[in-house]
Amino acid sequence: MPSDVVDVFGYALHLAQNGGKHSQSKPLKGFGSAGVLEVVEDDDGSTYRAVYTVKFANAVYVLHCFQKKSHKGIETPKQDMDLIRTRMNLAQQHAEGLKK
Repeated sequence: MPSDVVDVFGYALHLAQNGGKHSQSKPLKGFGSAGVLEVVEDDDGSTYRAVYTVKFANAVYVLHCFQKKSHKGIETPKQDMDLIRTRMNLAQQHAEGLKK
């Protein structure tokens, strides 16, 4: 990813870790109120996304970072959504393990 994009994503995650929310962060559709957010940043004609969750009190989990390849609409591709769901389940298992 371009360094400017990495900077935006890094700052968004920094804010999330400290209880804040980046101005470009918004809920990811398809997760209801699960605390799954995405940051979208454009650079040189390409679009990049970082998806993370703040659902768990003990950590911010980055679920996926990727370059959006499709130029059809703004919907997140099914393959990426499936990966995000899988990683969300893993994050939940990890967070529950930290409580013990």
